[in-house]
Amino acid sequence: MESATLSIIIPIYNEEDSLVTYLPKVIEFCKHNLFELILVNDGSKDKSATLINDVADNKTIFAIHNKLNKGYGGAIKEGIKKAKTDFVVTIDADGQHMLDDVLKVFQLATEKDADMIVGSRNIASSGLYRQFGKWLIRKFAKLLMEVPIEDLNSGMKLYRTDLSNRYIKLCPNSMAYSDTIALVFINQRHLVLETPISIASRESGTSTINTLTAFETLKEIINMIILFNPMKVFFPISFFTMIVSILWGIPLVLNGHGVSVGAMLGIVSAILFFFIGLLAEQLSMIRKSGL
Repeated sequence: MESATLSIIIPIYNEEDSLVTYLPKVIEFCKHNLFELILVNDGSKDKSATLINDVADNKTIFAIHNKLNKGYGGAIKEGIKKAKTDFVVTIDADGQHMLDDVLKVFQLATEKDADMIVGSRNIASSGLYRQFGKWLIRKFAKLLMEVPIEDLNSGMKLYRTDLSNRYIKLCPNSMAYSDTIALVFINQRHLVLETPISIASRESGTSTINTLTAFETLKEIINMIILFNPMKVFFPISFFTMIVSILWGIPLVLNGHGVSVGAMLGIVSAILFFFIGLLAEQLSMIRKSGL
């Protein structure tokens, strides 16, 4: 795809201090490489809105304003809807992403005809607490599905605009968007590749990612599994419940105490879990047919 075009999408929430220094660099970079720039102010309470309005020209630099904070994913969705290019790439407004890496992922996508490129960060550069959280999310996702990439929640992701417009309705507006959009592409059997990128220190401000974000992400991963392969969730639950119930009831039967009420309840529950999984499979097929 020799003539592929690219839009850079930056979700912004109270990043006034970072934008003062980072935004001019991004604008110069976009003009030099003929990229479009889409700045999404997600209900910021500082002067972020004014800063992006001052640079927007509605030709190659666009400013979008959400009246209320929709969340990280919600802001990116608005940017994707605005993009008219072949590819979109998301970067953070805090100045941590290197602009040279944007060229790197774009070139890789065009060379490999990839549908998504994930910029993989050096996990060791995070604090121990965040390292554990990222490790937990990766392991949990891989437990339930085949995940060929390591850095699921990387903020730098490049993907085909037409595909992203098709799938964003399945993804949450929260920080979990970053993980779930990658899982959707993977489950739909699109070519998803990963390449190392560099991360700089945050120029100013504080991150909004916390423990609640991790739990939200785990919940959304389960939602994705139930949408695309529900028996991955329901069959293990059914099987485990059935085995435990049988093992619980057998000694009582052998000792002449009859069938345990608890064991029967467990067996019935296991059967219900199995059939709920089958029903979920049917609903999943109907939902996916509309993609």
